[in-house]
Amino acid sequence: MFVILTYDVGKKRVSRILKICRRYLVHVQNSVFEGHITEAKLNSLKNEIERQIEKQADSVCIYRFENTKYASKEQIGYVTIHENII
Repeated sequence: MFVILTYDVGKKRVSRILKICRRYLVHVQNSVFEGHITEAKLNSLKNEIERQIEKQADSVCIYRFENTKYASKEQIGYVTIHENII
């Protein structure tokens, strides 16, 4: 499946969430990640994030797409190429 993950967390937790997300997905913008991931890895990602965030103050959104047949991406402005090394 393909996912887009966004987060808005407290300053103290940003670096921890960033490191977790980089292990699973491609970092495309500040606080935005995307990529293909298995259900098992997505569950691992969510479990790691849940252990780090404060649920009353932080927000993480995950958009799931079972396939990308009808999806397209358009980016306007500067495009940063990020390597995703797992």
